[in-house]
Amino acid sequence: MARTVAELPGGTRITDYISLGVLTKTFPVTAIEAVLRNTGRTSIRQRDLPAHVVVYYVIALALYMQSSYREVLRCLLEGIQWLLDPGTIVKVAGKSGISQARTRLGWKPIQQLHDDVVKPIAIKSTKGAWYRSWRLVSLDGSTMDIADEKENEKVYGRPASSRGDSAFPQVRFVSLVENGTHVLFGTRMGRVETGEITLAKEVLLFLRKGMLCLGDRNFFGFELWNQARATGADLLWRVKKNLRLPCEKRLPDGSYLSRVYASPKDQRHGRNGVIVRVIEYSLEGVPGAEPIYRLLTTVLDHEAAPATEMAALYHERWEIETALDELKTHLRGSRIVLRSKTPDLVRQEFYGMMMAHFAIRGLMHEAALKADEDPDRLSFLHAVRVVRRKIARFASIPPSGQERFS
Repeated sequence: MARTVAELPGGTRITDYISLGVLTKTFPVTAIEAVLRNTGRTSIRQRDLPAHVVVYYVIALALYMQSSYREVLRCLLEGIQWLLDPGTIVKVAGKSGISQARTRLGWKPIQQLHDDVVKPIAIKSTKGAWYRSWRLVSLDGSTMDIADEKENEKVYGRPASSRGDSAFPQVRFVSLVENGTHVLFGTRMGRVETGEITLAKEVLLFLRKGMLCLGDRNFFGFELWNQARATGADLLWRVKKNLRLPCEKRLPDGSYLSRVYASPKDQRHGRNGVIVRVIEYSLEGVPGAEPIYRLLTTVLDHEAAPATEMAALYHERWEIETALDELKTHLRGSRIVLRSKTPDLVRQEFYGMMMAHFAIRGLMHEAALKADEDPDRLSFLHAVRVVRRKIARFASIPPSGQERFS
């Protein structure tokens, strides 16, 4: 979708449109400066756009996908002096100056900031985030259109379609989502032809003990299963119905213990097997339901997690579909592509978008806690609009982000 040089109403201030306070609270200047030092991207000399300002700008771009580069920067800089550094003198750079500043920054600091800060946020009182003692997370992937430039296509690829090539190049990404808060974390991106299994090998490193990870049948494989369980997290993944899973011990809840193997040869010889618990069930009276569903879990104790509860729990995996829709439709905008024209800036913009989503979800989580509500019951689109408008007591939010929203 083409962008016009849209202007905001005259007299507009940062307090009215870009809630920089949300961004500085979620991504404190101290965290940004540490990442810039670690990646060697600290501004050596005074520039019109210092590196830490460009970081906030990259995140803010995701909030205003339909506005021009310069218009987003204009709004951002109106509040930068009194919110971040009263002594900083900044001016609105032109499009080429913005591009140069983003290129100097690169994508590595943005991805590093994402990895350092974007993590699960649910606390014990967060509704819908837990199953018994486990923090619920899900694993899935998707694609996203990017600007139709030769270099973008060369680096990321263009998917084929039934009528020829797709209109735009695309990136593929895989994420974990915290089910109760819809926080997407551990995200990795690559070429559109990259398999989700390949990306998942990096994503699963973000699993932790105490999590229960839900996964679709397309992810199951002996190697990936072992990698995931080695993190200390528990797993509940669906598997294909043709996987051989002989019953070794039937449990009182109807589930049974079996083993999975790296190869048919290992299975024939009964060597190097990994014990799993199998849950099989059907959905009677549900249109379009398959005859049988098969789940594998690392939770071997049927009393700790009864089969009926686990079967019902698995279908919460669809929470990640809702989170991806928030990212791709409500935040980015329908039929809008990532605007960056070079591969490095595509990666930078992508992780900026992931951080913008995280900032909004953090705000929604706090609101849900105060209202004693499930975060799922709050409207993401409404939250995006709130972030784009003036927030009451905005000036009382410190740049350090140490105090809570009132």
